Amino acid sequence: MSVTDVNISQILNCGRASEDEALALASSDLSETLLAAASELRNREHGDIITYSRNVFIPLTNLCRDVCHYCSFATPPSTGQAAYMSMDEVLAVAEAGAKAGCTEILFTLGDKPELRYKTARTQLDQYNQPSTLSYLAEVAERVMQETGLLPHINPGVIGAEDLQLLCQVSASQGLMLESAAERLCHKGGPHYGSPDKDPHARLETIRLAGEHAIPYTSGILVGIGETRKERIESLLRLREMHDRYGHIQEIIIQNFRAKPGTKMSNAPEPSLDEQLWTIAIARLVFGGKMSIQVPPNLHEGIFARFIEAGINDWGGVSPVTPDYVNPEAPWPQLEHLAAGTDSAGKTLVERTAVYPEYIFPEDRWLVPELRNRALAIVDAQGYVRTDPWSPGMSAAPPEIHTSISPSPHKRIDSMSGLLAKAARGNDLDEAEVIQLFNARGSGLNRVREAADQLRQEVNGDTVTYVVNRNINYTNVCYFHCGFCAFSKGKTAEKIRGRAYNLKIEEILQRTQEAKELGATEVCLQGGIHPHYTGETYLQICRAINEAFPDIHIHAFSALEVHQGAKTLGISVRKFLSQLRDAGLHTLPGTAAEVLDDEVRAQICPDKVSTKQWLDIMQAAHEVGLSTTSTIMYGHVDRPWHWARHLLHIRNLQKQTGGFNEFVPLPFIHMEAPIFSKGGIRKGPSFREAVLMHSVARLVLHPFLTNIQTSWTKMGTEGAKICLQSGANDLGGTLMDENISRAAGAQHGEGMSPQEMESLIHSIGRTALQRNTTYGPGAEDIKRHNELG
Repeated sequence: MSVTDVNISQILNCGRASEDEALALASSDLSETLLAAASELRNREHGDIITYSRNVFIPLTNLCRDVCHYCSFATPPSTGQAAYMSMDEVLAVAEAGAKAGCTEILFTLGDKPELRYKTARTQLDQYNQPSTLSYLAEVAERVMQETGLLPHINPGVIGAEDLQLLCQVSASQGLMLESAAERLCHKGGPHYGSPDKDPHARLETIRLAGEHAIPYTSGILVGIGETRKERIESLLRLREMHDRYGHIQEIIIQNFRAKPGTKMSNAPEPSLDEQLWTIAIARLVFGGKMSIQVPPNLHEGIFARFIEAGINDWGGVSPVTPDYVNPEAPWPQLEHLAAGTDSAGKTLVERTAVYPEYIFPEDRWLVPELRNRALAIVDAQGYVRTDPWSPGMSAAPPEIHTSISPSPHKRIDSMSGLLAKAARGNDLDEAEVIQLFNARGSGLNRVREAADQLRQEVNGDTVTYVVNRNINYTNVCYFHCGFCAFSKGKTAEKIRGRAYNLKIEEILQRTQEAKELGATEVCLQGGIHPHYTGETYLQICRAINEAFPDIHIHAFSALEVHQGAKTLGISVRKFLSQLRDAGLHTLPGTAAEVLDDEVRAQICPDKVSTKQWLDIMQAAHEVGLSTTSTIMYGHVDRPWHWARHLLHIRNLQKQTGGFNEFVPLPFIHMEAPIFSKGGIRKGPSFREAVLMHSVARLVLHPFLTNIQTSWTKMGTEGAKICLQSGANDLGGTLMDENISRAAGAQHGEGMSPQEMESLIHSIGRTALQRNTTYGPGAEDIKRHNELG
């Protein structure tokens, strides 16, 4: 039957095939129409990304009570051979995997060998273990604790109690259904004599895994004697389970391979076309969202064909251990796999043993320790951070290739239109901004290049900076922002140094020192001291303005403004007017964090809300006080939160024009209280940090034209890359930077104007000292006067 006899358009409109439509496909041909439909469904959800997991393979035992006719993994015991790998043997392999950059350890073993073999029972007794699964649990926990690898366990057919035991020490588990056809267990079938291959038993284990919310892998084995209709019926049974519990994270479509020494050594292997047909059918059955996986080592060198059929995942690939189930088929080199993926117009991206959608929800799929471990190694999309860089660390940033390779004709190229739209200054919607943030590989380079080209058109080759001093007048604060390592409350008296509260005289002394060093600005911020009122902030402004009328006062976050107005019993607008009259010139746009209340509820629940922050900024602009704008990102936030934040800034800037600059502030995790508690990421990855500058340039154009990079958080080398990715400003010399340093940043407290200019010149740009509002700085005014 031609695939056109089945309504493919209807399947595409619905997102997946109905049961009747799926079964009708059993007599269809492999055709371009079928492949195109599968690819379209995959592309809707996964775009250009094809994933894999870098793992290490542990065959804990090759003993098995089953006798599958095609299996060469399970072998009977040999004299003098141990029934199980010892703890030390497992740890040695695991440590080698960790050194090779693996994040997953895959445990594969035979089903219940102690029920068949005395040698297995004897060794378990020596280990003081009641069962193979209890030993497996002990080994998995030890590996996780000592190497940090996340275990994925294939334990066979097990019950609820053992599933619960193993989910405490594994990020995910798996059991191939292989086939739901009971006749394959009858005499003459490949599963005859193998009680654990009973499809009812296997489906019950998969069901129980769903009931206990365990991220799970399953799939089918192609070519062991099943019919196409039976294959589809097996896929539908798995779909039914997933529809009910949502726990199946991937479906593996694995082809049978005839192996010497097995009963099926002379059985015909499925053709490549049969494998491609099955992959495409699986995609139509499950729809776009499900991850469809094919092992990349069982058909070498034809990666593009599998991608064309609808896969989005290659599964585990080990740089350390062989595929013990298919030892005759070596893993492809990762460089080869990446090149083959790219040739099909896709980007290879590393994932963990557990897929992103199962990592982020709290208290559902992973026990806290495993979730914390997973979050510590992933980025905001849930994919593996492939380098050790974090904001504030002294380590050199990873290399970002600046050349852009031509896009293969098959690559989905919605990016060109999107970048052109941004360059024209048109509004982008949330989905479009998310697409920019999700850019990887050549897409990342295209976003960076577009942002830098726009920077050149708007700002030229000039990089600006300001000579200023940070004055953090108190670190006492009664708010409870989880990311803040600077503030001290009653519960923090003995950590992060002493509490302090500067007197007006000390603030003036520091301002005098700043002026003598050429500063044009003092930036004042601090904790929300319980004894401070709005009058405190007014006194600080009056004192500085009276003593140093030529110093620009850049002070007070939205939270300080909100608190000051509240303590005086007046409106925010009236308090801002009083601050302006007392000498305040501009406000820093801090306390914005991420302008999404879902995020704020987790990291700063008692701080001003998104609406309050925006209202305070708008009021400041309307009374004549311009401000900066910021984002503090890389903790619990996701790309859609960043998109919403940037769109909030753009929309307000279109109304008021009151923002002077946008400053990305990557979260520094090292000393942050919220990181020590777990459930949070290690700041943005370097890719994400650079993208924040690039995407901000594109989204905020043409209304906000200054994008600053923070050298205290990005480091000097990271700042250089950001200046080549859309940023045009290096920020302030600072002199006394305390907040990033308290969080663990290792990039110093200040930078001299000479060091600033040297950094700028090193990338072939012109340095220009500015004032706070991007007018000429003191040195430029001096040069002008000397020339005039």
